[in-house]
Amino acid sequence: MQQCIEGNAAAFRRLYELYSKAMYNTALRIVNQTADAEDVLQEAFTDAFIQIKSFERKSTFGAWLKKIVIYKSVNFLKRKHTSFVDIENIKEPEEELKETDEEMMQMAVSAIKRKIRALPDGYRTVLSLYLLEGYDHEEIAQILGITHTTVRTQYSRAKQRLLTALKEDKDE
Repeated sequence: MQQCIEGNAAAFRRLYELYSKAMYNTALRIVNQTADAEDVLQEAFTDAFIQIKSFERKSTFGAWLKKIVIYKSVNFLKRKHTSFVDIENIKEPEEELKETDEEMMQMAVSAIKRKIRALPDGYRTVLSLYLLEGYDHEEIAQILGITHTTVRTQYSRAKQRLLTALKEDKDE
């Protein structure tokens, strides 16, 4: 880190090599397109390297960088005019998940990832931030600039749509 702060190009390259794959995967889960994820990754690293002197070491570099990647990814979607519909007054589905639904979640990881990539941008973003990135509903609401209720509803609907898609695959 100190070498990066001092402007050492080899140190920057090493940090990029250490973190680029994981950060690319994070961006891809949100923006859903390879080229877009690559663009987001480059922007995030550029910003991180420009701001590296402000890194306060309150968290790990990876956590700090991941936050930048997520914000860049979400901003990319906003520029694409992805909308997060505020649906506070709409009731959530009352059906609880059945045991068979939980068993469906045990399907192959690749099938689940494929179905997540097929979700609409808003659903995919909320689901990815919650399930894959570990953010809670309040944090996601703050990141996306939407209400906590909207996050919960988007997550619930994304999960239902994912489960339905997985069931359809199983039935085929």
